[in-house]
Amino acid sequence: MGDVTGTRVGAERFATARSARLATVSTTGSPHLVPVVFAVDEQTIYTAVDGKPKSTQRLRRLANIEANPQVCLLVDEYSETWEQLWWVRADGQASIHTAGALVDRAYELLRAKYVQYRSVSLDGPVIAVDVTKWAAWSASDRA
Repeated sequence: MGDVTGTRVGAERFATARSARLATVSTTGSPHLVPVVFAVDEQTIYTAVDGKPKSTQRLRRLANIEANPQVCLLVDEYSETWEQLWWVRADGQASIHTAGALVDRAYELLRAKYVQYRSVSLDGPVIAVDVTKWAAWSASDRA
């Protein structure tokens, strides 16, 4: 078993995962963790506020990022066969976008990865995370 930092394999494994957990921090220092769908383009991870039922598009994760842009995303695989366990974490700087080429590119990547966006509207703010560090671990040392 090992801890592998900055691996290409870890970043590739991250990109193919179907969902991640996005961690942000509030202005009072409280952690906030939510599941997200995402797409990766080079060293940038995109997620967006979509049309799934929510009370508002003004979500806590957006307010947290405005106050502190340092975020973390985590993907992992759990199995009862512990030799198959792995995780990959992406640490980075987040920014929020509401229009322009970056938003268009994010929507394009998200629609290509998730067929559900053919029926769920994708028109909210985009969170772009510029990854500054990849960290990964695998029970089989293939992170």
